[in-house]
Amino acid sequence: MSTTILVVEDEPAIQQLLSATLTRAGHDVIRADDGEHAMRLLNEALPDLVLLDWMLPGRSGIDIARRLRTEERTRAIPIIMLTARGDEQDKVSGLEVGADDYVTKPFSPRELIARIKAVLRRRAPHATDDPVELGGLRLDPATHRVTADDQPLGLGPTEFRLLCFLMHNPERVHSRAQLLDRVWGDHVFVEERTVDVHIRRLRSALEASGHDRLIQTVRGAGYRLSVDPGPQRGVG
Repeated sequence: MSTTILVVEDEPAIQQLLSATLTRAGHDVIRADDGEHAMRLLNEALPDLVLLDWMLPGRSGIDIARRLRTEERTRAIPIIMLTARGDEQDKVSGLEVGADDYVTKPFSPRELIARIKAVLRRRAPHATDDPVELGGLRLDPATHRVTADDQPLGLGPTEFRLLCFLMHNPERVHSRAQLLDRVWGDHVFVEERTVDVHIRRLRSALEASGHDRLIQTVRGAGYRLSVDPGPQRGVG
């Protein structure tokens, strides 16, 4: 599954290099050359990761990282700081405000891609191409295939994204609003009951193999995928 990365870098040559490197690696890239531009883009849609330069005109990368971590809507976005400042205290300062990793210029493209993959695997596993397997279900984002006990299943694109998110976040209850944000996108304006429709479609696709029981309704809270669902399942 392609991931969207926001590159916040004020030097045009470095910004272009980063964009080309990330695009070749299969990522979708959006670019900002200062903090205010970055915040406007973040208000429009949330990326899967922010690659944030420390030294920016106006508001610094540290200030941007601190703001992202204090706001509920952006708190979970992975952040990698990118800077020429290599002192240990500078690295500590970046990590203390909430950065997930710290890459010092100059850097190799291979190192950067490896760092991004590692952070996404840790903080946003649903945004990677790594297969996931739970309770006899196997989902491969790279090939867009799902199997139940080694038998292929046909899922629509929304049901695939929904199952991918649930499988990467098992046992956690997700409200309809949270699922809309993480599966549909936080600026896609559809009714919360739309989630119920796609949950029913997903359960229907899983019913033949008996895996529909893994998708649980938590009344008054939302939905979860449980690898130990027990004998009962709520009706959603």
